[in-house]
Amino acid sequence: MIFFFVKESFSLFFISFNFMVWLFMILSASFKESAISLRTLIVKLVLLFKSLIISFFGIKSDMTVVELSPGGGWYTEILANYIHYPGTLIAAHFNPDAGDYYARSRGRFEEKMESSPVYGRVELVNIDSELAEPSSIDAVITFRNLHNWLGPQMDLIFSNSYKALKSGGVFGIVEHRAKPGTSMEVMKKSGYVTEELAIEIAEKHGFKFVAKSEINANPK
Repeated sequence: MIFFFVKESFSLFFISFNFMVWLFMILSASFKESAISLRTLIVKLVLLFKSLIISFFGIKSDMTVVELSPGGGWYTEILANYIHYPGTLIAAHFNPDAGDYYARSRGRFEEKMESSPVYGRVELVNIDSELAEPSSIDAVITFRNLHNWLGPQMDLIFSNSYKALKSGGVFGIVEHRAKPGTSMEVMKKSGYVTEELAIEIAEKHGFKFVAKSEINANPK
């Protein structure tokens, strides 16, 4: 499931056509090669799929964007290639003081950020922090992380996201969808979250639901 929320009463829904033009230029360049391997084709199609999701949220290249819990940087790599000055990408990763696992994961991500100049406009903050100055962020997005936050942590992250966003700012969520009526216990074990809960928690913290997409829906 993919959800599109906004802060306060702003209700405009849009697609970032500049982003799609940038994406198709990359894909077109790949197909100009005399030969393209199956692996390369698959990689490019995955890139297209991820980019369609980002486009749904209306991300523009000059925005200041927070990515919550970027993990190994699967989406960070695309966002970092796209966002340029005066835009900034803020990666809200694990607090390394939370334990060895979190410190190792954060360390690997930091190594990736230092591996290439493409990550030059990426800033790092802790996921349990206030994320940014109040009302300073254009968009907050996260990809398949809600199930890891179920409970008080989700409230904290949603609340801090709302405070950091500008009026009309975008809050975009991608998550595995659980069947209606799934219990909290099952959601925690399965890694799937119901639409009802995701919308309920977002609206609890002031967000207004705008739209959802079935781009990555599994009909089964």
